[in-house]
Amino acid sequence: MLGLLLVCWLGCWVPAPVWAATVPSDRPELTLELLQERLKSPMQSEGGRVLDLRHLIIDLRPENGDLRDQFYERLQTQLQRSGTPLGLDLSYSQIKGELVLSKLGLRTPLYGKALSPIFSEAEQIQLQRDRRRLSQLRQLSQSLLTTPGGNGQLTPPSQITVFRGPLKLVQTRFEGAVNASNTFFLNRVEAPGADFTQEVDCSETRFSQPVNFTSAVFRRDLRFRNSIFFAKAGFSQDQFQGVANFQGSEFQAAVRFNQGRFQQLANFSRTQWQGTADFSQTQWQNTAMFTKARFLQPLFLTEAVFEQTLLLREAQFNHPVNLRGAQILNRADFSYGSFGKAAYLNISGLEFDADQAKILGDPGQIGRVLSAPLLSGNETLFRNLIQNFRQLQQIADANQVEYSMQQLRLRELSQRFLGTNLNTATLNQLGRLGFSTVQATQIIQTRSRHSFRSLTELLSLETVDFATLIRVRTRAIAEEPLPPIWNLSRRIGWGWQWLGLSLLLLLSRYGSSFGLVFGVGMLAIAYFGLLFWVLDRWRRFRHPPVIPTVFESAWVLISGGLLTLTAVSAIARTATQPGWTLFCLGVMTLPLPLLMVVRIYQQGRYHDQMAVSYFVEEGTLRQLRLLIGRLPTIPRYPLFRERYLPLLWNRRWNWLNYYDFSLNNFVKLGFNDIRLRDEHLPGLISALVWYQWSLGLLYIALLLWTLSRTIPGLNLLIYLK
Repeated sequence: MLGLLLVCWLGCWVPAPVWAATVPSDRPELTLELLQERLKSPMQSEGGRVLDLRHLIIDLRPENGDLRDQFYERLQTQLQRSGTPLGLDLSYSQIKGELVLSKLGLRTPLYGKALSPIFSEAEQIQLQRDRRRLSQLRQLSQSLLTTPGGNGQLTPPSQITVFRGPLKLVQTRFEGAVNASNTFFLNRVEAPGADFTQEVDCSETRFSQPVNFTSAVFRRDLRFRNSIFFAKAGFSQDQFQGVANFQGSEFQAAVRFNQGRFQQLANFSRTQWQGTADFSQTQWQNTAMFTKARFLQPLFLTEAVFEQTLLLREAQFNHPVNLRGAQILNRADFSYGSFGKAAYLNISGLEFDADQAKILGDPGQIGRVLSAPLLSGNETLFRNLIQNFRQLQQIADANQVEYSMQQLRLRELSQRFLGTNLNTATLNQLGRLGFSTVQATQIIQTRSRHSFRSLTELLSLETVDFATLIRVRTRAIAEEPLPPIWNLSRRIGWGWQWLGLSLLLLLSRYGSSFGLVFGVGMLAIAYFGLLFWVLDRWRRFRHPPVIPTVFESAWVLISGGLLTLTAVSAIARTATQPGWTLFCLGVMTLPLPLLMVVRIYQQGRYHDQMAVSYFVEEGTLRQLRLLIGRLPTIPRYPLFRERYLPLLWNRRWNWLNYYDFSLNNFVKLGFNDIRLRDEHLPGLISALVWYQWSLGLLYIALLLWTLSRTIPGLNLLIYLK
């Protein structure tokens, strides 16, 4: 009993490596005799012949030089024989010492037309394709592919090693370095679960068929510099414990790095991705470098965790980048990036704290490419992004993010106002939404026990799947049931919020576009100026006529047309939906004013002072004035009234006074203090002037609010956290 306790105590205190070393290995060690035996009897695998070197301990260390030399020589002789390509299977083996795969292939000239007759027609086509592509790469990035020669010149290698058959490395353990540089694998490479304890060098390597490194472990540095993957590549669930260098590589098909873990620097700079790049659920404990990378298809960074810097400087994106559920804990840099028409950053569910991390990008661009499908669940994210860009003094991007946020809020209000409430809908209403009879019945039964608080609760029902939720989520809402009168009041409140928010978005992009606000104001000023000129100058056509001269009419029409064209051009350049902006402006300025004008001409004008203008100007000064407290009618006090004189119709420049009055009345700014007389004046003209004055108050508030959001420092309150 005492001996047993002593053995247990010793077992607990013996270090793990020593304890493991005492366990005998069940793999036989490769000898020259066993090697010759395996070479003579290749096995059949997946329709081809493969050299079987599985479940062995292969010692290629320098102290075992005889076996190492014979290993390379005999394998190379066997693999280079003509006929059907012969594969190599090293699965479940343990390889000690450095493995140089380039010594097992066939050396062929990199340039020139001569190719060995051992290659089949299909292989020769692949080699010719690689020659052309490699020649282009060497011309574009020669500094990355070459090494300095003795004379200071850069001399590229003139030959490449070709590995014709499949290579299998399933759960193979490499205790030495692996060198496969400057090698062309014409067949597939399978290395799931492989364990590389030392450095791996696959620089300038080409893979013609699919590559599978799923669940592999790279414990030291990995180099795939300037390699080309012509087919799919799989690096799922890999562990990169050393530096992972894929600089200058090209992926011509889909590649998967999902669920991988990068513990050191991951260098993907200057890479080209012609297929989908999947980095979902990856962990990056060090810098992730994608500088000058080109993504021709979507990039997936879903639920990825970036503990250090994510560098995407000067990267090119032709399709969306999915950052859904990702975590940025340090910095993400998209500076000098190029985004195609279909490219954007999907940031739904992104975890980002502006106090601890930063998102960098080109001012005026990065804010436009950030996108999220829903506001629900992303409000905190949007606020952090707004704070991030304000801290970086990128006010335009902060306003753009808030504009996107309010667009989503508008969509949410519209859905609430028009959507069907799951907690009050009848069976027929649920059917019209898209639910089947069985689904609608279960919804009614469930809500009788408890109300739905969100649409995602539908997934807890057995009969409702995710596809159904996607189909109905834009037309259904989940709100607490209320009595009919309270429910109507709530929907009316949502409707007013929707209307107000729509006006802010259409007329100012939610305070983010001064150019749009300027265009809206210019169009309104020109329009009302023309109306005032028409009402004041076109009074009577006979007995005697009171009409303007042809010269004055021409100047007014030309100037009005130019102002309108300038305003519409500014709106078209700055508005997201120019048509709806013009429609909204037309609803506020066309129906009521035109109705007043038509009614004035229908009633006729029969009053005194028909040959005197309705508008008077303060004649003591001519200067640019800011008249915030000005009212549109002249004061009643006689001493003040003496200073106001009617406009002079016989002056050629008189038509400018109507634009000046419209400017005064709308934005409280003008060159002369022009007002409306209060005697012998049709009431509808006074109503029209006061209507423009009321719209001007709203416009000034919109203008000042927009300026406070677009000019840094004008309103310091917006910088407070």
